[in-house]
Amino acid sequence: MVGPTGVGKTEIARRLAKLVKAPLVKVEATKFTEVGYVGRDVESIIRDLAEVSVRLVKKERFDEVHEKAEKATYERLITALFAQYKAKCPENLSDAEVREKILDDLKNHRLDNEIVEVEVPEEHNPQSNMMQGMGMMEINIGEMLGGILPKRKKRKKIAVVDAEHIFLSEESEKLIDMDNVSTEAVRRVEQDGIVFIDEIDKITGKGGGHGPDVSREGVQRDLLPIVEGSTVTTKYGPIRTDFILFIAAGAFHFAKIEDLTPELQGRFPIVVNLNSITYDDFVKILSDTQNSLLKQYTELLAVDNIKLNFEKDGIEEIAKIAVLANETNENIGARRLHSIMETLLEDVSFNATGDHPIIEINVNKEYVDEHLSNICKKFDLSKYIL
Repeated sequence: MVGPTGVGKTEIARRLAKLVKAPLVKVEATKFTEVGYVGRDVESIIRDLAEVSVRLVKKERFDEVHEKAEKATYERLITALFAQYKAKCPENLSDAEVREKILDDLKNHRLDNEIVEVEVPEEHNPQSNMMQGMGMMEINIGEMLGGILPKRKKRKKIAVVDAEHIFLSEESEKLIDMDNVSTEAVRRVEQDGIVFIDEIDKITGKGGGHGPDVSREGVQRDLLPIVEGSTVTTKYGPIRTDFILFIAAGAFHFAKIEDLTPELQGRFPIVVNLNSITYDDFVKILSDTQNSLLKQYTELLAVDNIKLNFEKDGIEEIAKIAVLANETNENIGARRLHSIMETLLEDVSFNATGDHPIIEINVNKEYVDEHLSNICKKFDLSKYIL
């Protein structure tokens, strides 16, 4: 994919993965170094993809056993809360009635902020990972020993809502088969996995033969076998990369696709050129998207008793200014809307306190022109001077 920043290259890959429920990992090509240099090697991409796949499958399995796990979680919380709760109840209540009352309060979130003493697993110590960051497979001592050593726990006073999350995770893990999860995760990586390699244009070498260019071309050479098809060893077992979808993307402002090594160009035979975002695109991004900036700012300021009404001519004017800003300054695509919206509503955001009655503000063309007039005056036209 070739296109300027902010045009939606990454979002296309994310949507594609979401549609087919495929594991996706996004990596920056500049983070990797040639084998033999200090840094991450390209095989860690597949290991990261395996971790993403395991989390994806685990979440699906957790959803399947959620009802049973939730029931077991409530039982553990009731036991932990019983003594302190019964002391506050009338003496004529039986133990069964007290437990029923605790369950009702838990389900209605009335006890979320209560402090309870429970056993929680000790936090993972990063030092127990051997060979981490050295381009080697991360090996956790606890995982190596498996079930030989039980997980260490400690007693801790935490809020009920936090204890509920911990217990729910523990009970869910008891109800699922991790071997089955690992097998399914590896299958999904091999058959449906998607690797999105961003900033591929930043590792182009100019053939200088020394300095950082050598490592850049080395990274390209290291990518070849993985994209073509090889076996990568992970802690979930060997993973074949033959059918993983590799998508490379870059702006290619200061480099051309031809600057990549011919072998790597051959591994990415389909080139898609994405056009810059147009005025109509900006209007659709503001109006039609599920979590548009207009909806976000409306909800954000509603907390402080500010009711924003974005009118059609106001939205169109914001889109015009965004296009003009991208044309006269650096083209940062849809990200331009963040800076424009922040400037547009700066005064309102700063002065909103929430201590006043509901104030209604109509964001129309006049309002936009008034608050963004300084942006229009500050456009840098020096790039057009010869």
